[in-house]
Amino acid sequence: MSIESITVPDLGDATEVEVIELLVSVGQNVEENDSLLVLESEKAAMEIPAPVAGTVKSIAVNLGDQVKTGSAMMTLEVAVGAEITEEVSGKEVDENTEISASSATSTQAQAEPTNSDIQTSEAVLSPAESAEVSITVSVPDLGTEDEVEVIELHVKQGDEIAVDESIVTLESDKAAMEVPSPNKGVIESVLISIGDKVKSGSPILQMLGSVNSASEPSVAVAEKADSKTTNTQNESTPIEKSQVKEVSAPAILPGINIYAGPAVRKLARELGADLHQVLGTGEKSRITKEDLHEFVKKRINSTGADQGATMASVSDIDFSQFGEIEQVSRSKLHKLTAANMHRNWNVIPHVAQFNEADITNLEDFRGGLKTEAERRGIKLTFMPFLLKACASALQEFPQFNVSLHSSGEYVIQKKYIHIGVAVATEAGLVVPVVRNVDQKNIWQLAEEVIQFSDKAKQRKLSIEDMQGACFSISSLGAIGGTGFIPIVNAPEVAILGVAKTDIKPVYIDGEFVPRKMLPLTLSYDHKAVNGVDGGLFATHLAKLLSDIRYLSF
Repeated sequence: MSIESITVPDLGDATEVEVIELLVSVGQNVEENDSLLVLESEKAAMEIPAPVAGTVKSIAVNLGDQVKTGSAMMTLEVAVGAEITEEVSGKEVDENTEISASSATSTQAQAEPTNSDIQTSEAVLSPAESAEVSITVSVPDLGTEDEVEVIELHVKQGDEIAVDESIVTLESDKAAMEVPSPNKGVIESVLISIGDKVKSGSPILQMLGSVNSASEPSVAVAEKADSKTTNTQNESTPIEKSQVKEVSAPAILPGINIYAGPAVRKLARELGADLHQVLGTGEKSRITKEDLHEFVKKRINSTGADQGATMASVSDIDFSQFGEIEQVSRSKLHKLTAANMHRNWNVIPHVAQFNEADITNLEDFRGGLKTEAERRGIKLTFMPFLLKACASALQEFPQFNVSLHSSGEYVIQKKYIHIGVAVATEAGLVVPVVRNVDQKNIWQLAEEVIQFSDKAKQRKLSIEDMQGACFSISSLGAIGGTGFIPIVNAPEVAILGVAKTDIKPVYIDGEFVPRKMLPLTLSYDHKAVNGVDGGLFATHLAKLLSDIRYLSF
């Protein structure tokens, strides 16, 4: 038996990576290619496989440790028979000379290698060099088992592509998303077509790429056919082609901003848990398996309003007994919206604050900008002014720009102002987010609102376009009605409902005069916001809209 050391492979640009999972323990027997531990950089998580079979003798790292290229991770006790004797630089290796399995190649040496054989071996052995391998690129972790549709292919067979170059566009019920290439190389074959339905792990294409352990430690380097490789002690291990793993493109759907390893994501899918709602307690707020188990345990043990979201639906009735019927399937977006609204209504104690804003002067001002708007080629609607007013109110009353932590022990105070604007589409309701509203002028906001509205109607919104809102606006505009109560969209704590402007007589200076009055409804979470604050916010907002001198454009 001999003791072999397993070290961190060449990380390339990454200086340090974190140990996020230990998959073995001391005394455990492992087979060749069994995963030993998981490392995570800022860009990817990578599993380190065992180069040979053996028994774990010692583990030199702990969860959360930062390691770098060459750092010792663990040792394996391997049988002498597992050691490989090779010819080094054309000279015979003495039968009694030990070459560690972690530093020797697994290809069979020839009796008399030629010079070209030795050169090929040296090229494969160098950890800084890359080897051409056939790589299967798969759909990234979508955070769900649902299928998405392939709507665009950006590459074809024979194309050369670079790292992060878009290879395909997928579309879910709520957003379109581009999948970038995890490697550079040449496309050997495209395995999907436009219109296909795919899900996490589905193969997208096969490519011949230049990969080294520096850029993708989770991807083993495949040896070229008939190459005879040699190595010396303490050099990195070239891994056989049988060890090449599939490469998943970087996750870009829900979960892209979630700091969690592959095993945690897999467990979350199995448990049906939304990682967006889980608080990570690991280094850099990484979500651990313990965090996930604690989250699920709290949900199972929750009582009261939380249980309302899981109550049975109204019993089905055979309506055909009353006349002709048709069963119409609901879109995934409609079903998702219904589920979210049901959850929000059950877990949030809603309070609605009603008010009216006299926007007569503001509408006159907007009408006076018509010529300038035409010159700029921008349609100036009322929404940019409403966005600016809401941003100002959020600055004045920061208690509305928070989110409650699930523990109830504290709130997260946001220092940025991103506002969601509900847009109705044929597929359903979506809420794109206008970012940093307080830092933009009316013209910038007008242009951005138009762009988001067009993208929404064409179903071109990405997941990022709909994330990060602090507050939302739902406007019925010219549709009609004197008012409505919108449902708060958690984790936000408030939402503004805007109805149709109406001309009403208002008593001013001893007489009634016609004024354009805008009905407003502020819905807020009473767990986070007091009624007094709700009244002050709504009154302040009406004041801003009634006198444009209070608004900074």
